[in-house]
Amino acid sequence: MSRETVSYVCSECGGHTLKWQGQCPSCGAWNTLVVGVSAPVKHSGYAAEIKGLRLADVEHAEVERASTGIAEFDRVLGGGLVTGSVVLIGGDPGIGKSTLLLQAAGGQPEGRSVLYVTGEESLQQIAMRAKRLKVDVGNLNVLAETCVEHLIQVVNREPVNCVVVDSIQTMYSEEIASAPGSVTQLRESASQLVRLAKTTGTTILLVGHVTKEGNIAGPRVLEHMVDAVLYFESESDSRFRILRAIKNRFGAANELGIFAMTETGMREVKNPSAIFLSRHPDPVAGSVVTVSREGSRPLLIEVQALADQSGAGSPRRLALGLDQNRISMLLATLNRHAGVSAYDHDVFLNVVGGVRISETSADLAALLAVVSSLRDKPVSQSTVVFGEVGLAGEIRPVSYGEERLREAVKRGFDYAVVPRANMPKEAIKGIKLVGVDYLRGALEALELA
Repeated sequence: MSRETVSYVCSECGGHTLKWQGQCPSCGAWNTLVVGVSAPVKHSGYAAEIKGLRLADVEHAEVERASTGIAEFDRVLGGGLVTGSVVLIGGDPGIGKSTLLLQAAGGQPEGRSVLYVTGEESLQQIAMRAKRLKVDVGNLNVLAETCVEHLIQVVNREPVNCVVVDSIQTMYSEEIASAPGSVTQLRESASQLVRLAKTTGTTILLVGHVTKEGNIAGPRVLEHMVDAVLYFESESDSRFRILRAIKNRFGAANELGIFAMTETGMREVKNPSAIFLSRHPDPVAGSVVTVSREGSRPLLIEVQALADQSGAGSPRRLALGLDQNRISMLLATLNRHAGVSAYDHDVFLNVVGGVRISETSADLAALLAVVSSLRDKPVSQSTVVFGEVGLAGEIRPVSYGEERLREAVKRGFDYAVVPRANMPKEAIKGIKLVGVDYLRGALEALELA
């Protein structure tokens, strides 16, 4: 019999060490080593000859996808569920992970069988939720199980097209002595489920808990093992939910799906730009609309700024939905190259709707909103602005400029200030375009100079 060895496992990277220490020697994280029991693994040899293949000789076929019946969910997945793929969905408690997956399980095409495995709720609770959400349960089977080996036996005995596991933190393997939810159990359970998906062609959807930092609990290797990682985002007091693809081997990363949480479950938002535009009855200072490209589509988003006289020795800089360090850098650029100083003002920036803008196209809109607030001069509500601001005060182009402008026209905007390099070769009907090279030119175009 193999002898078990006590070791310490890092909850961040999954690295092993034989003695406890404050810092993980593999990834450098502090206070992440926990006790784990591991047994030596025997690797058996292969009976057949092993050799590589020319890539040109490898047979390939079109990726088969199955719709979930939810268009926004299909968009984030890259067009639907891929046969044999493993998808990990994370988010805060109560944000709607189980609700969305139950709706997706019941919305798949006729003839596709789905197994919903619950480790946290009873079958009666699942039935009550399905009734409230009016889910079609004709092709839906349920199973209350936390042992991954038992789950694999059920799938091998009664093959299904899709398995939903809620949640991966409740699963455990009989081959591991540690408790469910530990790093070793998570890695082994996920490994067996990934092997099941690849060998049988079953699509597996995993629900993952998140830590207080917002990351999926468990080792980061868990995210590397799966084919797609999706995160739910939401403001604490908002009924809107944003599903973002962080990783996707079968589609675009950073794709967004917009949902609204209702009494009957998740509902798709057909016009996402309406969420991120507050549409004041009258123009107000400090509000500028930009066009951000999230995933494969442009979204019109309102950026708000408030510049107030600071009563403290060190003015505050606070940004919600934007990179705070970048905002500090942009304010220095505004002072140096446009002559607009905010050194004695507290500056607060907010992106309406709770979305986080990760690209640099909102630089110009953020600075113009700050200047608008400083000088108490409103920007027209029919004006849209986008562009990256460089440290020399230049306005740099962004990708998909013409597509952003056409989206603005579709939403009723008739005036745009954009980088000169993003000016289309042919005029776009319904909108007046002003191309600028430097920050001063943008201020003059909106009469903020």
